[in-house]
Amino acid sequence: MIHPQAIIDPSVKLGKDVHIGAFSVIGANVEIGDGTWVGPHVVINGPTRIGANNKIFQFSSIGEAPQDLKYAGEPTRLEIGDRNVIRECVTMSRGTVSGGGLTHVGSDSLFMAYVHIAHDCHVGDRVVFANNASLAGHVDVGDFAILGGFTGIHQFCKVGPHVMTGIATISFKDIPPFLMVSGNTAKPYGLNLRGLKRRGFSAAAIDALKEAYRAVYRSGLTVEAALKELAPLAQQHPEVADFTGFIQRAERGIIR
Repeated sequence: MIHPQAIIDPSVKLGKDVHIGAFSVIGANVEIGDGTWVGPHVVINGPTRIGANNKIFQFSSIGEAPQDLKYAGEPTRLEIGDRNVIRECVTMSRGTVSGGGLTHVGSDSLFMAYVHIAHDCHVGDRVVFANNASLAGHVDVGDFAILGGFTGIHQFCKVGPHVMTGIATISFKDIPPFLMVSGNTAKPYGLNLRGLKRRGFSAAAIDALKEAYRAVYRSGLTVEAALKELAPLAQQHPEVADFTGFIQRAERGIIR
């Protein structure tokens, strides 16, 4: 399963049935889980831990040093979960000391060609990043988020679960969960209703989220006033509590 023209550091830990393609280079302090397939011409540097049954396509650069001028060679990490598909020319960087030292990518996700995940990002499970979607440093992306092609998220921003962005969306602020957004700069265009229905959200939960969306984005109220108005609804519906709690925690403000 290891091509004779692959270069693998003696410290690398490989699980069962791992495939390493021709001309791939696996550096020191890398761990690759069972059943993971690494294509040709892939570079993986450590400290990096990759879980089981991932597929990493050619010319990807995984676990390279962060693109941060403050980085001084510290042994920061990248961790990737299980069953991800990482397509051609994807780049995922290790963390920095100032950002906690860890870049984390979850499981069951698709990262299309030329996606970039910068240092200290935390990406959830079951996400889809279309071609050329890019995260600057210290960005958090929630579960089930879908980032359209050429989406760019500014450093330290957060993207909530179940968000969907249109092509070439650029955001300098946090994007609350459940929204469908687009534009440069990003603006909300309602709830990601199709995604919510596909994932089994109840009609009552969706109706409650519609009411929450109207209060924040259509009522003319300030964010503070809208959150106060939604407090009783948040007590009844955990989905609304997730929505309002995200907004309350937003440090960069939310898209409007």
